[in-house]
Amino acid sequence: MLVLTIESSCDETSAAVIRDGRSILSNAVASQIPVHRKYGGVVPELASRNHICDIHAVINDALKDAGVSLDDIEGFGVTSGPGLVGSLLVGIETAKALAMAQGKPCVGLNHLEGHLTAVLLDIEGLERPDFPYLGCIVSGGHTDLYLVRAMGDYSILGRTRDDAAGEAFDKVAKMLGLPYPGGVEIDRLAKDGDPEAIDFTRPMWTRKHFDFSFSGLKTAVLNHIKANGQPEGQGLHDLCASFQKCVVDVLVFKAIEATKQTGCKTMVYSGGVACNSMLREHAKDQGERRGFKVIFAPPKLCTDNAAMLGPAAEFYLQGQTGFDAWDLRATSNMPLGKDERVDKEGRHR
Repeated sequence: MLVLTIESSCDETSAAVIRDGRSILSNAVASQIPVHRKYGGVVPELASRNHICDIHAVINDALKDAGVSLDDIEGFGVTSGPGLVGSLLVGIETAKALAMAQGKPCVGLNHLEGHLTAVLLDIEGLERPDFPYLGCIVSGGHTDLYLVRAMGDYSILGRTRDDAAGEAFDKVAKMLGLPYPGGVEIDRLAKDGDPEAIDFTRPMWTRKHFDFSFSGLKTAVLNHIKANGQPEGQGLHDLCASFQKCVVDVLVFKAIEATKQTGCKTMVYSGGVACNSMLREHAKDQGERRGFKVIFAPPKLCTDNAAMLGPAAEFYLQGQTGFDAWDLRATSNMPLGKDERVDKEGRHR
């Protein structure tokens, strides 16, 4: 099946053409980083306005790059949540209009499912994981651990109780006077720093549950700056490395514990923070020491993009028995899968 997918959940406008849920024929992305950089983060109203400006050009680019026309498309898939409602609506209404005009089926997709299953695409040099596998989504808005049993069969094992890891990176970067997006800058500066220079407490360092918390770590960095002054030179490099190592340690520790307890043999990291060089190195080292396969998609498929929606779009379009694009709605906090988290006494929530 030849599918056009559209992603506009936050501040990237993207469209892709995917064949049979596997082959990426094109993946066009328009980034809004320059628009939001001066504000130090994403401004929702500006994001939705820029999606409106960019979406038709992005779709045309995706079709042109794939060497196909709109008439060749057999179905449409679009992110319908979670995300910023104004941003989601631009993609949804565009997909609905195209589907109605072409008389083709259209499905709404969960952004998180796209991240979890992006590694099922045909990616040169990357082996696709077998089911079941442990999926760790790490981004600006999400830090979640999922058991991925099969397409459409997911259980949430843990998630952040406050700030997502990517949000903590961006907020700490802002404290340090670094440009947005902050995670990239911290990763760059950390390469020349000592990760043991500052002993930040690892938050929620426990085997009792798989939830995360990064708000306290962010506060610890702020208190360090207040006590020692704004770092410069080697001090800045050391603070970035120490903070980053703290986040990475927690992400890897929790993922390994979840992988062991679920009996999975493979850990898959996705989301924008999965581009972080220290996370990639440490997760592969620690996971493989324990006999787990560790998979990271290429960075261009970790950040928000439409190609990652390909496997899910194919799965749901093939199973669709009816077609009514008018049913698609934007859902800012769309859940995914069963919640199998447990409390500190081991009871299911």
